[in-house]
Amino acid sequence: MSDTRDVFISYARRSEDEAHRIAEFLRGDGFTVWRDDELPAHRAYSDVIEERLRSAKAVLVLWSAESTRSHWVRAEADSAREAGTLVQATLDGILPPMPFNQIQCADLKGWNGDTTCAGWQKLEGSVGSLVRGTSDQQDSATTQNSARSQAVRASICVLPFVNMSGEPEQEYFSDGISEDITTDLSKVSALEVVARNTAFSFKGQNPNVMDVAKQLSVTHVLEGSVRKAGSRVRINAQLIDGSTGKHLWADRFDRDLVDIFEIQDEISKSIVDALKLKLLPTEKTAIEARGTSSVDAYNTFLMARQQLISGDLGNPRLEQTVVRLCDQAILLDPDYAEAWALKALSQLRLRLWHATDDDPLPAAERAMQLNPDLAIPYCIKANYLDGEGRAEEAEELIQKALRLNPDSWEVNQEASRLMFRHGRTRDCVAAFEKSASLLDNDWRSPMMLMTCYQSLGDKDGLRRAAKMTLERTERVVTRDPTNVAALAAGSGALIRLGDEDRAREWIHRALLLDPDNLNMRYNIACTLAVDFGDNEQAIETLRLFFERINSSVWMRHAEADPDFDSIRDDPRFQEMLSHAKQRLNLPAAAE
Repeated sequence: MSDTRDVFISYARRSEDEAHRIAEFLRGDGFTVWRDDELPAHRAYSDVIEERLRSAKAVLVLWSAESTRSHWVRAEADSAREAGTLVQATLDGILPPMPFNQIQCADLKGWNGDTTCAGWQKLEGSVGSLVRGTSDQQDSATTQNSARSQAVRASICVLPFVNMSGEPEQEYFSDGISEDITTDLSKVSALEVVARNTAFSFKGQNPNVMDVAKQLSVTHVLEGSVRKAGSRVRINAQLIDGSTGKHLWADRFDRDLVDIFEIQDEISKSIVDALKLKLLPTEKTAIEARGTSSVDAYNTFLMARQQLISGDLGNPRLEQTVVRLCDQAILLDPDYAEAWALKALSQLRLRLWHATDDDPLPAAERAMQLNPDLAIPYCIKANYLDGEGRAEEAEELIQKALRLNPDSWEVNQEASRLMFRHGRTRDCVAAFEKSASLLDNDWRSPMMLMTCYQSLGDKDGLRRAAKMTLERTERVVTRDPTNVAALAAGSGALIRLGDEDRAREWIHRALLLDPDNLNMRYNIACTLAVDFGDNEQAIETLRLFFERINSSVWMRHAEADPDFDSIRDDPRFQEMLSHAKQRLNLPAAAE
């Protein structure tokens, strides 16, 4: 009898119980499954693994914080990706590491064996498609399971809708429509949807949709345009078959702006109908939930969200603009929970990164009161608790936020920074990697990855993070040469990539442009201490930071930062740290 199996399962050792349970459920569905607990005693491990990988029709990789660090799991995933047999699932909400994060991943976080949940349906459908193929989709096993599992039969990329308004400042509206349709479609369990960040990499390129479908391995592409003028809006949308280039559905909506919610619902439901997918009642309700009935509040919120996503991170004026726009949205609809949450997030950043007196807690609590299922407010409260030394409670809130929205860039940012402050360098790498993959103008996450990988001695990871940081900061600096925070981050990437002269020039320019920017000073001091070995200048650069910083969270960050290991025992560093902690009424010794 042949040892060929339908499914090969790759996982980290700590996930063995989950892997065993998933294997048993797949066997119950009629699949033959192989795990490494079946290794024969007389054969070499690597030989058997390679043989099973090649023969498997589907390779299921179970990602977790541990497996993202496993060279074995990564190698097996890479082999499956090349062979076109890769199926992915996350067990703890961790996004697959690059380059696997560009491929759809089923969410099995907290899975209790419920075969009707969206995550299991997506996994089972993908495995079934690879193992049984289209000709066998109606076999008896599939028929028996159809009542409890709708296989994923289609995948889609929503290209950013083109702004046809003739006004660049209206870009936020067309981008917001594209993102909302992406979000709506991602709620359909039978449909795989390409992440926003990947889809927006095609913005402004006018790509061939068949090339897009082939590059992203999707069956369909949605493209469209938006023209907003006064109180009117015109939206054109076309659903295209990625293999033939033919239109499956197209429509034009020429309505009053007050109908924008109805238009978005119609587009999403039309796509579901065109693809002949089943929309479950809970999915229909989720798609129709908008958070507000005020079109003016929604329009203003879109402006604020676009500022946060596309703006220059680290610029206090950006955060102040977001707060101001959210205040306007709240004035139009006092019960708009998303606007309250976004306001709280920007207030938190102003307080932590820019030493302002903003208090984000009231806005966060109001958002939680209006919608307990929003993830961001729990991150705000977690920061407060962590600042008070209540680390376990803070961790519980962060984990709750990750459960509520595991694909949130903001939530992964806050989770990774909390781990970093507690010296959990290995744990926070996966969250920083995920943040970097979710937003292509985020230079802070790859900047932090440089610190983590350098501390861990991972030269390949360090170089990759440095390249990403430089690429993203160069885009920011080209657009705004006065963005000193980006200059500081970019200088660290430059020196790590061997361009010392340019790194020094960026440092000099940043200190000259805005010597009072504390965030910039901190990051430049890291580069001076770690990469230039200039402890004298690093300490001098930090002096103003410690004299003015008013955040206990920043202090905990500095105490945990491995970039300062070379100066941590210097009496001058210890004195500056001690005086700052006395001023902030913090314990003299690090907790």
